[in-house]
Amino acid sequence: MQARQQLAASRRWVVKIGSALLTANGRGVNRAAIFNWVEQIAALRKRGIEVILVSSGAVAAGMDRLGWRRRPESIHQLQAAAAIGQSHLVQVYEHAFDQFDSRAAQILLDHDDLSNRTRYLNARSTLRTLLSLGAVPIVNENDTVVTDEIRFGDNDTLAALVANLVEADALLILTDADGLFTEDPRDNPAAELIGEASAADPKLLAMAGGSRSGLGRGGMTTKVRAAQLAARSGASTVIVGGAKDDVIARVCAGEALGTLLLPEADPLTARKRWLAGQLQVRGGLTLDNGAEAALRTGGKSLLAVGVTAVEGRFRRGELVSCHNSAGEEIARGLANYDSSETAKILGKPSEKFVELLGYRDDDELIHRDNLILL
Repeated sequence: MQARQQLAASRRWVVKIGSALLTANGRGVNRAAIFNWVEQIAALRKRGIEVILVSSGAVAAGMDRLGWRRRPESIHQLQAAAAIGQSHLVQVYEHAFDQFDSRAAQILLDHDDLSNRTRYLNARSTLRTLLSLGAVPIVNENDTVVTDEIRFGDNDTLAALVANLVEADALLILTDADGLFTEDPRDNPAAELIGEASAADPKLLAMAGGSRSGLGRGGMTTKVRAAQLAARSGASTVIVGGAKDDVIARVCAGEALGTLLLPEADPLTARKRWLAGQLQVRGGLTLDNGAEAALRTGGKSLLAVGVTAVEGRFRRGELVSCHNSAGEEIARGLANYDSSETAKILGKPSEKFVELLGYRDDDELIHRDNLILL
């Protein structure tokens, strides 16, 4: 129960809705259900909770509008269905959010956007800006052009990567099952619902079963793996039946619904491990005393005005180490500008960036969310 109470304190959620729910198991876009979920999300926004929505359903919606009852195997047909279905699906979302004076924004991503460091930071900056403007980003895979994602991708994985991207507190996966069971309850009615477990528990994958709807690309296995991915940055994951009354509001309030999969480490420790494990240091920055104090005691981002020297060659989004004037490494983080740009702006306020670089993307050299103190 304590874990559920802590979950209720989450201020940033990624909510993923599966194809079977969105399209009423292939019978067309479920407008009533979408309206209900949007109403709950809008209520969370009014309470100051940020929500990023990862929505499946583009291919399934396109299949319905084309009169197809079986998912095609041809890549080009899948792309065509996604193109037709995506525009229709976004129109439905837009109309629903308008009813609650909320703004929606469409974001189409592929996995390369989240593995390439420069594109990673671009996507992150866009999502952060949308959240700051009070909009609800609606994210989907860019199925219309990326063949690999149609063949191998799934939105459970994408939702987990988005949770990593925006440092979400929690990932909520709405599906057509009540949660993760010890066995598939369709085969064994005596199977028990797993209420809470560690996302790293190796037994979970053995318990997970596959999807039988034929609409989506993921089953329970992808949801467990998504929880493991989300745990890398310290996010908890709830897998729950999306058709339950007020399911989003109830889960976010801490009610014991579905399966809660917990990270083994707190968010800061998890993110530090992720940065250390996934990236190599590509360069170094020397900080003046004021910048060091701001990082150590103020929890601030690193500004170029506090940097006195730059070493090495690095690109935007690569990991750099930060040293104080005595040469001691005090932090590491992801650079918002490459080494040549950093050399031009070090010691300068952000107001000078346009004059020196010809543009200004971020005010910070390293944002505090991408900076780890050592």
